[in-house]
Amino acid sequence: MSNLIAIKGVRHAYSTDAGPLPVLDGLDLTVPEGEFCAVVGPSGCGKSTLTRLVAGLMKPDAGEVWLEGKRVTTPRKTVGMAFQNPVLLEWRSILDNVILPLEIVDPSMSRAKRVARAEELLAMVGLEGFEDKRPSELSGGMRQRASLCRAIVHRPSVLIMDEPFGALDNFTREDLWQTMRDLRAVENFTCVLITHDLRESVFLGDQVVVLSGRPARTQYILDVDLPHDRTIDVLYTQKAADMLHDLRNQIKIAQGRDVEVH
Repeated sequence: MSNLIAIKGVRHAYSTDAGPLPVLDGLDLTVPEGEFCAVVGPSGCGKSTLTRLVAGLMKPDAGEVWLEGKRVTTPRKTVGMAFQNPVLLEWRSILDNVILPLEIVDPSMSRAKRVARAEELLAMVGLEGFEDKRPSELSGGMRQRASLCRAIVHRPSVLIMDEPFGALDNFTREDLWQTMRDLRAVENFTCVLITHDLRESVFLGDQVVVLSGRPARTQYILDVDLPHDRTIDVLYTQKAADMLHDLRNQIKIAQGRDVEVH
């Protein structure tokens, strides 16, 4: 399986009044095609910076980011993005919010084809019948479902998600994890998920990457040995519990704290 994403020796710092603030320091990471990579680490360690670099929204100070065999230097149309805030346009219907990337990426596509594609995705995430609603008429979980549809409507090869479920209640979050699982099975994209929720990382990920404290490097990689068609019940198994314990200890190491004996 070839690597769709390759991050090689990436360094990045932000300019501040007190001088450069290093965020990433020689970060190396690869994500094979079709894999779901969850990234966790201490707060402020550079996880969101990593997503912007992969999407081509920023350039690293040093090192290289490669996507689909090409070095990333500008924003890529083959990347979809979803954030904690759905950022839906209130003056557009849910349907018209979802088709927006198609209008940008492929302006020659007919309105009928755009609508058909959007309706297909909305039905998959349980929003059939809500196409003509405005974002303010939907719950937070429903808006996030619409946001996920918008992120993949143009069939990107890579989906980047930055804490997309962080603002939702536990039950809605778990429901959306299963929606995400089903979307991935049908749409077959490669995914990079930034999250603070270790349960989320284990449920969704094929691998979980733990970043060190700032400036971040790749500290640890956990291969998630669970079935792809997993349900929430798998999180209550001993295997999942062992993985979560392992990840918690790695986060404590990154934070410079004592680890727990298992």
